[in-house]
Amino acid sequence: MNSYRQIYYHLVFGTKNRENSIPEEHCTLLYKYIWGIIKKKGCNLYRINGMQEHIHIFTDLHPSICLADFIKDIKVSSSFWLKNHDNFPKWNGWANGSGSFTCSHKEKDSVISYIKGQKEHHKKVSFIEEYEGLLNEYGIPWIFRMILTPVPGILTPL
Repeated sequence: MNSYRQIYYHLVFGTKNRENSIPEEHCTLLYKYIWGIIKKKGCNLYRINGMQEHIHIFTDLHPSICLADFIKDIKVSSSFWLKNHDNFPKWNGWANGSGSFTCSHKEKDSVISYIKGQKEHHKKVSFIEEYEGLLNEYGIPWIFRMILTPVPGILTPL
């Protein structure tokens, strides 16, 4: 019997301290690198885009891979690559944590369109406002929202 999957995730990573450390003119290099990581894991990248202080990834997840390990591998590998790449001199790392939102097949095109339109979207909405909106949309309880405004010793920033 064949195995089938349809496990879509909309992932959001912020940079450490939400610093503008991903220059727009070089972001495509980062996106291609991350695409390679995702492909090597046997997953499919449907869209990646972002701004200087965060990225969005829409991907599926191979059933043999744990989501936490997948995110860790992307963040660790890409951070190492960014630190060793001359086009990213301000790189200081990814922030702790991430947003991971499941999506249905019916939402696929709209999520791809949303991620594709990041540059236009952020002319009107800040990253924090966007992230709050995603938390609302996906029904994340208020207790977990402290991630945006950390309390020392309790939670760390996105």
